[in-house]
Amino acid sequence: MRLLADLHTHTVASGHAFSTVTELATAAAERGLELIAVTDHGPGVPGGPHPLYFHNLKAIPARIAGVRILRGIEANVASARGRLDLDDETLAQLDFVAIGFHPGFDFNDRDPDKVTEALLGAMENPLVDMVTHAGVRAVDPVAVAEAAALLGVIIELNDLTFRAGSSRAGTGERERAVVAAAMAAGAPIAIDSDAHIHFDVGMRDGAIAVARELGLTEERIVNRDAASVLAHLRARRPRPGLDAAEEGGA
Repeated sequence: MRLLADLHTHTVASGHAFSTVTELATAAAERGLELIAVTDHGPGVPGGPHPLYFHNLKAIPARIAGVRILRGIEANVASARGRLDLDDETLAQLDFVAIGFHPGFDFNDRDPDKVTEALLGAMENPLVDMVTHAGVRAVDPVAVAEAAALLGVIIELNDLTFRAGSSRAGTGERERAVVAAAMAAGAPIAIDSDAHIHFDVGMRDGAIAVARELGLTEERIVNRDAASVLAHLRARRPRPGLDAAEEGGA
């Protein structure tokens, strides 16, 4: 399985990652990737970037080292109703919006029904493109998968979840369950690195092994290459940054 796009990477702006955008892009180019999404944590994460950081992501070129760069975010589900930690006006200017659960927010309920309700509420925001590491909290896999299929929201199979020493150790079976339900529901799926340093960009061996165990085939994966990613995103909503990049020939 050869995947040429990675939709989940972090820079030093996330507060607990260790590489620049240029370092991520250069590593991606060296590994033959066509596209990466830079998805720094939303401002609610301790040490995370100020909202103005996301306002100014337009300063990042659409291509670096020949790699297409999606200027994005991994926003945080921050309330029981699915509120995110960045306003919709700013999110709408980004190329890509991923969402996930992380520690350090006013919403830290662990009840599976309440977590599922919060996630479904966040997924209903038409600006949301992907749910990251969906097994990090206990959720109803079928409810999440069916919502993803209906809304066109990508469910992620996250390599870091299955890596030895990961902070998400013990959540792999839940993530498998959500991805299996997404496969059954026909929801879009991505396999990503969740790189927090440039050495890990595009590194997905553990997640790919899980995908094979589940019977997930390459043609079902959104991030096969740059073209498949961009086609999926453009089909969902207009994106000023993507359109401007094409018009400028970037």
